[in-house]
Amino acid sequence: MTERSSFLEEVLGGLRQEQKILPCKYLYDAVGSQLFEQICELDEYYPTRTELAIMNQSVDEMADQIGEEVLLIEYGSGSGRKTRLLLDSLQAPAGYVPIDISGEILTESAAVIAKRYPDLTVNPICADYLSPVEIPSPDRPFRRRVVYFPGSTIGNFEPSEALEFLTRMVKQVGAGGGVLIGVDLRKDPAELERAYDDALGVTAKFNLNLLERINRELNGNFPLESFSHEARWDGDLGRIEMRLVCDVGCEVTIDGEIIGFGAGEYIHTENAYKYDVTEFESLAVKAGLSPRSVWTDPAEKFSIHYFAVSEAFC
Repeated sequence: MTERSSFLEEVLGGLRQEQKILPCKYLYDAVGSQLFEQICELDEYYPTRTELAIMNQSVDEMADQIGEEVLLIEYGSGSGRKTRLLLDSLQAPAGYVPIDISGEILTESAAVIAKRYPDLTVNPICADYLSPVEIPSPDRPFRRRVVYFPGSTIGNFEPSEALEFLTRMVKQVGAGGGVLIGVDLRKDPAELERAYDDALGVTAKFNLNLLERINRELNGNFPLESFSHEARWDGDLGRIEMRLVCDVGCEVTIDGEIIGFGAGEYIHTENAYKYDVTEFESLAVKAGLSPRSVWTDPAEKFSIHYFAVSEAFC
């Protein structure tokens, strides 16, 4: 199945449902990835700068936990800014495998890292990391595999999906392996809603770009002026929901299929679950991971966890 046919199948499948949905992974084409980089610089969007502050403070401790001669595997590598901080502190890393669905961003960031670390084997993989990916071995021997999953992307998964995803990480790194992962923490709902609906409207552009992408790539005709971005906190589920609300009823054609929208109907595009530290550790333990260290900022807005694979799961 081609990339376009997979995209078309998932889009139509999601929009045929009673509650219309679109997979959040398709937010990150070249345009979407660039917009997300802009989001990360916004005053309202605390996760990136908070995670960077934690890393600047504690990256040497993280590197000590990971150990020497590691094969580092990164899911959703993006621009690689946090990765460079980590690589600067690691002792003799054997290889780096960035995996990203956006080929353009992946190529650029992998080239920067390869130039900065000429002795490091860099093997970029353009793929959807939600599917099984075969990891190439570096030219040099390595002691362990460690998955690096920064940001708060684990929050985009339903809890049951997060458990399944963490379990696949365990299988990928194997005995002696580890996982270094960023996890956003629960906080004031007003702060969360501001973070996902900024005053400059960059997040709105990011969300609406998905409809533009469907128009560009799937022969769609979404009237963008009829849709608006919304971010809403669901306290019962512990998540922010990103939506595209149809303000004026319309019919949309996608590759020849007609999809109707009523006024006020919305497309659910992304979830952002928030955890507390012990809640996330409990989830990871179920997947076969053993908590080793956790680092947070003074206000406890964000956390970075290091887990080792439990011996019982080896």
